[in-house]
Amino acid sequence: MVQLASSTFETNEPLLAELLGEVHKGQIQLPDFQRGWVWDDAHIRSLLASLSLAYPIGAVMLLETGGDGIRFKPRLVEGVDLPKPPKPEKLILDGQQRLTSLYMSLLSGSPVPTKNDKGDEVIRWYYFDIGKCLDPDADRQDAVLGVPEDRVIRSDFGRKVDLDLSTHEKEFAAGMIPISTILDHVGYQGWRSSFLKYFNYDSQKVQFIDHFEREVWAKFQQYKVPVIELLRSTNKEAVCQVFEKVNTGGVTLSVFELVTATFAADDFSLRDDWTARDKRLHKEDLPVLEDIDATVFLTSVTLLGSYRRNLAAPADQKPAVSCKRKDVLRLTLPEYKELADLVEQGFIKAAKLLLKEKIFDLRSLPYSTQLIPLGATCAFLCDRFEQDSVKQKLARWYWCGVFGELYGGANETRFALDMPDLVKWIDGGAEPRTISDANFSPTRLLSLQTRGSAAYKGLMALLIQQGSRDFRNGDPIELTNYFEETVDIHHVFPDDYCTKNGLPREKWNSVVNKAPLSASTNRVLGGHAPSVYIKSIVQKQSITDARFDECVRSHCMDPVLLRADDFDGFFRKRAIALLGLIESATGKGVSGRDAEETVKAFGYTLIP
Repeated sequence: MVQLASSTFETNEPLLAELLGEVHKGQIQLPDFQRGWVWDDAHIRSLLASLSLAYPIGAVMLLETGGDGIRFKPRLVEGVDLPKPPKPEKLILDGQQRLTSLYMSLLSGSPVPTKNDKGDEVIRWYYFDIGKCLDPDADRQDAVLGVPEDRVIRSDFGRKVDLDLSTHEKEFAAGMIPISTILDHVGYQGWRSSFLKYFNYDSQKVQFIDHFEREVWAKFQQYKVPVIELLRSTNKEAVCQVFEKVNTGGVTLSVFELVTATFAADDFSLRDDWTARDKRLHKEDLPVLEDIDATVFLTSVTLLGSYRRNLAAPADQKPAVSCKRKDVLRLTLPEYKELADLVEQGFIKAAKLLLKEKIFDLRSLPYSTQLIPLGATCAFLCDRFEQDSVKQKLARWYWCGVFGELYGGANETRFALDMPDLVKWIDGGAEPRTISDANFSPTRLLSLQTRGSAAYKGLMALLIQQGSRDFRNGDPIELTNYFEETVDIHHVFPDDYCTKNGLPREKWNSVVNKAPLSASTNRVLGGHAPSVYIKSIVQKQSITDARFDECVRSHCMDPVLLRADDFDGFFRKRAIALLGLIESATGKGVSGRDAEETVKAFGYTLIP
């Protein structure tokens, strides 16, 4: 056994028989987060063939249990049947499929449930064809045979028997040895004696079986498996990283899966708990929360817990507020139980705040990640959330995050700044760093071309806040959306019209030339000039010119310029108006309205 100084692991090479023996006794088990055993018949036969040739089959990685180390809920390896399983000494992190396949075929004493090449579930006993094993020209995998549970291979829809191994005598006659006897010394010696007796101790058969023992049987007895053992002192984050690296083709171990496994050690089902919470959140009929998954929820719980610990600590011993992956992995069950209900209500409060800001669903949600600090902060505030001044500050912080486009990537560091900053600001302190960091460039309006951008979605929400109305019937877009009529973002100067008139795409396809309108209204717009479709709407919908102009102004657009088909005049005035909406929502001025880059991009300044 080799252990490096200050290492988190040690290496050794136990005999295969010893390793599988520990599996059989329950000394080696699986952590509950491991997936089920899935290897098919071809994989199993290939593995057995490799072992019979003493080929390497890869290292196995185990985790020591006990002490103050990580606790996972364990389960026995498939095929192991123990009425009272002991506490395991080690857990399998990598090598589950190989060890399970070997245990079930070599040591379990039962047929192996697996799948054939068509994916059908089958049950197999495995045999070595002794003759083929000793043939130097034969492919060793062809010497490994899987037979049905009754040990009879049939064809022609079961009418024809191709191979019958249902008795020892038939095994002897066919030269087929059950692989389940290879590591069973008593069973093997009994089979060997009966084999020789069956052939009246014929000298050629003695040589035949002796040759098999040297070429195959002995290799199994002497086979050593490289084992890497992570010491029980290894932290959860390291275990998670190691597991993901060695299981690139298998399970992706999420934070949720790992925390679930650790909580399960205390007989708490995090999965059931989350399922119930998820259902409750969906019952609230708040579509904006549909993207809140278990990992997001745990991150928010961790953030709230970290902030509370920071507040409770002495001034000179305050731990950093953090909700990174490693922090979520350190979440304890008592802390989760204490905070989970608060965070659940925090998310509901956050969703209601967004609803007030006219963000209704996932499609209109700029950033789902921003819900993590918002939910945790609302949870901490409890009833204070209902105060108007508190909601105003939360909304301003939210819009600064959206138009500053500060939540597009991994933002755990910003989350950890947001929560203390927000609470201090609500209590009369300085503005949060998210507000001071937020900056919106006027030229960004031109690059907002699709709803994939947070700022694009944000502007559409602000337009609905302004009371934007549908051109065709004057209904508030908010009401149209509520009754599930199809509302989308459409060009005000239609794209066909703009293309035919040679207008620059970077302008006409930008957010400045778009508005939330119903699908039926968009069909009326068609590819016509605004002056044409306005006349059609006024005539066909019996809407007055004054009422139509009112609807246009509700989108921060000038109806006079629209009726005149004045694209440049319309575009400049709308861009100025949209920047005004952003300033109002963020409480910050937009700089650069007359900057050189703005004039170059637009062809004019954007000063009102």
